[in-house]
Amino acid sequence: MKIYLAGPISGKSADDVYNRIQTVSFRLKLFGYEVQNPMTGKGHLRTEKEFVAKDYRHPVATNHAIIERDRWMVKRSDVVFANLMDAEEKSIGTIMELAWAHDNGVHTVVAMPETGPHNHAFIIETADILFHNAEDAIQYLRLLVQDE
Repeated sequence: MKIYLAGPISGKSADDVYNRIQTVSFRLKLFGYEVQNPMTGKGHLRTEKEFVAKDYRHPVATNHAIIERDRWMVKRSDVVFANLMDAEEKSIGTIMELAWAHDNGVHTVVAMPETGPHNHAFIIETADILFHNAEDAIQYLRLLVQDE
């Protein structure tokens, strides 16, 4: 089963983003998932102190390349896991990924605090399953793949 990992990137350091993705990816792969994430092919950005939301010049990180690759990965996934637990501001990319998933019938699992920047009807309603902590969401994902 393919799973796409969504979550805040803009404003975060490369270490924060890559560590979050690697930690969750490791666990999900142990459960049996094929993990896809928005940092695929972007190793050249590993030294970023703070990611910005636009205007990278590397061919795999242009505005258009990012949007099209992420949309493609979301559409070919069985599940999108959006972890918004550490989002300090709205994550427009994650919101887009949830919309693409919702529009394409991809199962969406969202972890977000009860209050915060994503406490909005569009997020709440595009989440097939909504958890208020990441660990509960990960345990649900474990059960989901084991029942396959």
